Amino acid sequence: MDWTRYRFRALWALPAPADRVYDTLEQAEDYPRWWPQVREVNRIDDTTGVVRIRSLLPYDLTFTAREVRRDPAAGVLEIAMTGDLDGWARWTVTADGSGALARYDQVVQVNKPLLRRFAVPGRPVFRLNHRLMMRSGRRGLVAHLQAV
Repeated sequence: MDWTRYRFRALWALPAPADRVYDTLEQAEDYPRWWPQVREVNRIDDTTGVVRIRSLLPYDLTFTAREVRRDPAAGVLEIAMTGDLDGWARWTVTADGSGALARYDQVVQVNKPLLRRFAVPGRPVFRLNHRLMMRSGRRGLVAHLQAV
């Protein structure tokens, strides 16, 4: 097993129509407004940006995100990631009654030396850190959707 490779999945039930959720998730440069752990998103061009995140643990992760797929009809947004994390992440947004379901899938290899050094003993803590970040992101997005 490669202890520096992670696969994550989160499902967010959201109180807004799928097209509105998709439109909000499509605006990655606005994530820091509603997702506290997304500290910065700096656009390089129309399809690429540099993202800095930090959850509860005292380290930042910085990576370049490059758009791979943007498909509003299918509700899919996908990026390739390089930097402290190499891999991909994808949102898939579908209608769910009067709201939406946003599914987040991510497969990454961790390159940050600190995380690689503590890959085996730190793995449960790193996974918990990610879970808390995702929970906070969902709460922030719900509040943002209700405020707009």
